[in-house]
Amino acid sequence: MLLVATPPGGAAPAPPVHDAVLGRSAEGRPVRVSVIGDRSAPVRVLVVGSVHGDEGAGRVLAAALRRRPPALRDVALWVVPDLNPDGAAAGTRQNARGVDLNRNFPDGWRARGRPFDTYHAGPRALSEPESRVAARLIRRLRPDVTVWYHQALALVDTGTARDGALPRTYARVAGLPARRLGYLPGVATRWQNRAGGSAFVVELPGGAPAPAAIARHRRALLATARLAREDPLVRTARPPVPSGG
Repeated sequence: MLLVATPPGGAAPAPPVHDAVLGRSAEGRPVRVSVIGDRSAPVRVLVVGSVHGDEGAGRVLAAALRRRPPALRDVALWVVPDLNPDGAAAGTRQNARGVDLNRNFPDGWRARGRPFDTYHAGPRALSEPESRVAARLIRRLRPDVTVWYHQALALVDTGTARDGALPRTYARVAGLPARRLGYLPGVATRWQNRAGGSAFVVELPGGAPAPAAIARHRRALLATARLAREDPLVRTARPPVPSGG
């Protein structure tokens, strides 16, 4: 369904929003996406609100973007509010099969733990329907920038993005420290960036974000998207399709 809102008083119309279902979770719940702006825009920014079911702050930020869709010239936002709806329903980090989705991507994947252990990586890379949904979208979309929200370290990871100015810009505007996290096997950002993308993690503070925090993160995301639009390092070439899995 295509929605176009026209504010009163002669203001510029809100951008178009296209809502779709990308796929289904292990228990059959929909994994949704909202595309904000022109889908043919030259810069594509992917936002993933939640990977772990017990980390809900990113879902709140994604919902706020959908409620007040920002208008950005030459930029389309692809917002996946919740990659793990089964975990969100159960209040668990893992999906319904007990897998930590952020250890289930092909880059450096290795077997770890048993179902519902904290970092259980699954029986093989991309074994889970939710991680396969994300991988299909990324392979098709080839986003210039991807922001993956997590909780609750309260920092922005500078260790994966090809262009470090992007996470540093987000951190500065959001008021979070920019730090480099150590290597972790099977995580989504390293799988993306192995092929030359600029995906990074924003670790939100614990708890539900207050309205002022939601506004700061909105500004941070839009500043990052504008930088991606203007940055020659981002604009010179679309990142190649990640392989593996």
